[in-house]
Amino acid sequence: MEILRQIDLAELVRRALAEDVGQGDLTTASTVASDQAGRARITVKEPDGIVFCGGMLLAQTFALSASEPRMTLLAAEGERLARGAVAAEIEGRLAGLLTGERVALNFVQLMSGIATATRRYVDAVAGTRARIVDTRKTHPGLRAIEKYAVRIGGASNHRFGLDSGVLIKDNHIAAAGSIRVALERARRLAPHTFRVEIECETLAQVEEALKHGATAILLDNMDVAAMSRAREIAGDAILLEASGGVTLEAVRAIAAADVDLISVGALTHSVKAVDLSMRIEQVDRDA
Repeated sequence: MEILRQIDLAELVRRALAEDVGQGDLTTASTVASDQAGRARITVKEPDGIVFCGGMLLAQTFALSASEPRMTLLAAEGERLARGAVAAEIEGRLAGLLTGERVALNFVQLMSGIATATRRYVDAVAGTRARIVDTRKTHPGLRAIEKYAVRIGGASNHRFGLDSGVLIKDNHIAAAGSIRVALERARRLAPHTFRVEIECETLAQVEEALKHGATAILLDNMDVAAMSRAREIAGDAILLEASGGVTLEAVRAIAAADVDLISVGALTHSVKAVDLSMRIEQVDRDA
């Protein structure tokens, strides 16, 4: 996908392998013949299943760990896999497969965890006006793959970085002195193709922002009643985003407030990696 073009995936994997392998995999070197071949299978252990994501990093990791891999099976991106399902099957040099195992699983478990959690939020608001979006609360250096996983889970991306949109937050308002001044300064600098969004914590701020020409408003930590009232005040032409403390249990009620976007930082900043396991299924002992 387009978002992955933001980074060099091979370089990301090289750094991860260098971090894990260091000067060499002592355990594998002492127990596995360098030319020994075999097959590994990655299966789903998560009780409720997963939404698979990250197959390209799985293949890239084993390619760079000198396993000369051949992917005989690889689940599709976004595919729902039940517990016990095979996510991938790889043939190649066992030493390389074992050396790359942890890095490969780390990538896929994280990305599948994000995609799985995201799909739950997306399903929870199905049929409403609201779209689920992510935030910039990502792990340093992993933003592109984490935002890619959000897309695979069925949600949309917010800004990739500070250069991809204008979002005036409470600290920007404090620095500018007022909502009016912050909006005026932003409109002078931002290209006309950029939407200028401003954060509001109260309905009084919503009214002030609308008075000074805001066309997109982030409703920060408002309760559902206040968000519904904000929609009445703003009308349908104004984009409203709900943000702050959004949980899976509360997201349907937030969507019912008729907001356009619901941003969920938890999709990336505190997601639980899914449980996958890699096992050597076939070994060529004649090598």
